[in-house]
Amino acid sequence: MQLLYPLSYDGSLPETFNNPFDYVPHPVCETAVMDLLPHIEELMRGNPEGKMFGVLVVTKEKDLQNCDNQRDGDIPLYYLAAFSGQLYDKSVLPGFVPPVFDFLDPDGYFKRHETEISDINRKISALQSDNRYLESRKAYQQLQKDAEMSIVEAKRKMQAAKGKRDEIRSKRELSAEEESVFVRESQFLKAEVRRVKKRWEERLEGVKASVSFYEQQIDELSNQRKTMSEALQNWLFEHFVMVNYAGEQRNLLKIFRDTVQQLPPAGTGECCEPKLMQYAYTHGLKPIQMAMFWWGKSPEGEIRHHLHYYPACSGKCKPVLQFMLPAEVLAAKPQRTLSEQLEIVYEDADLWVVNKPSGMLSVPGKTNRESVISLLQARCQEGETPLVVHRLDMDTSGLLVVAKHKTAHYRLQKQFRNREIRKTYMAVLDGDPLPIGEEGRIELPLAPDLMHRPYQKVDKECGKPAVTLYRVVGEHLVELHPLTGRTHQLRVHCAHAEGLNRPIQGDNLYGRRADRLYLHAARIAFAHPTNGEEMVFEVKPGW
Repeated sequence: MQLLYPLSYDGSLPETFNNPFDYVPHPVCETAVMDLLPHIEELMRGNPEGKMFGVLVVTKEKDLQNCDNQRDGDIPLYYLAAFSGQLYDKSVLPGFVPPVFDFLDPDGYFKRHETEISDINRKISALQSDNRYLESRKAYQQLQKDAEMSIVEAKRKMQAAKGKRDEIRSKRELSAEEESVFVRESQFLKAEVRRVKKRWEERLEGVKASVSFYEQQIDELSNQRKTMSEALQNWLFEHFVMVNYAGEQRNLLKIFRDTVQQLPPAGTGECCEPKLMQYAYTHGLKPIQMAMFWWGKSPEGEIRHHLHYYPACSGKCKPVLQFMLPAEVLAAKPQRTLSEQLEIVYEDADLWVVNKPSGMLSVPGKTNRESVISLLQARCQEGETPLVVHRLDMDTSGLLVVAKHKTAHYRLQKQFRNREIRKTYMAVLDGDPLPIGEEGRIELPLAPDLMHRPYQKVDKECGKPAVTLYRVVGEHLVELHPLTGRTHQLRVHCAHAEGLNRPIQGDNLYGRRADRLYLHAARIAFAHPTNGEEMVFEVKPGW
């Protein structure tokens, strides 16, 4: 079975291996992808689902050792191909590197124990759907309601009798005999409440025994399933033994032991990147460049575009690749200095309005990287403190309002909470042109993609409401008016298939990289926090 494909490429090669979390596909990878596409087209014919594929361009270590003059073009190039997870319920398919650990062998340890867990699932389902259990539980629930009503009625009678006694006592003094009658009545009614409760407890206990007979079995099987599932998952992660660039070996449990997650998420080690690196390291191959791309239909909720390139996921792959790759490959890029590009559009005693350049943070991050707030801090006079009212993504340019003191900050934020601030963004979209003049409303609720931060996904069950109005002003140019302020709202609403289905140009998360993200906060209108005067600012994008 061919796994190492010869690659014909006459361009220049990169000096270093690319960071799989932050890269622009190199032409040598694009050449490999074009060579692989006919095979994928044949493989995916008739498959309604999409899949992430990856290529790794390599050379043979023995070719490097035997070559005195290692110029581009002197050493034969090859590429490996992989897919993430399983395809057609298989981990191994012709032409793609095998998994790091193949646990899908029908007669293997994993599948045998998975079958045992599936048998437990079937037993639990059978118990939960047993008519005798369902009828007993229904009868028990009805008895509980009847008991509650009966006890409430007994207590009502007791309280009503007490009310009458108290009323009589308030109007006249009782004789000793009358007081004795009242005390006996009170004692009797209190005892009656206790008797009613006891009678219902005895009736409920009889029915509860029948329900408990089933629930105890279900609980025991559920606990057994949980124990077996955890043990099987740990067994699996122990057998996913990763090899790094220095030849060191470490299983997934050890790799994740010192991370925030502590345990690997399900599916860890099955993505393209670790598969490709593992095969290269264990077969005498030197990695040159890597790229991952999506083929086919986007999964529901996520944003994946056909033949677009994507970075490695953070939840599953980051700890693994941090172990497998040299530290310098994943090192952060040198920071750009943008302080001179921060334009003060307006300033008074209460606030600033600035024009933030693309690439600058709105607020300080985990590093000492410059931000709007840190730069304004240097301009503050006595008694002033820059307080951010709203934020723009680092890659988004445009108008940002910053308060100088707490009172202004509170009043401006209140306008944002009440949706009284009017904002207009301009965006250049990638893809087919749109009809000029088209207008519409996009309502797609958003939630964080916890396994793939900082991505957001459309989640119609648990996502927070997100609404955007749009108007097409050019074939690829749109005005966007967000009515809510969710993270990445405009980027997702543009890129998602149920939105405009066209990512913003330069969107490295939901679309394709460019020299910048072509999203600009062009106009903002609000009431001045002190005098209430309407403030309107507009700055054209510098495209």
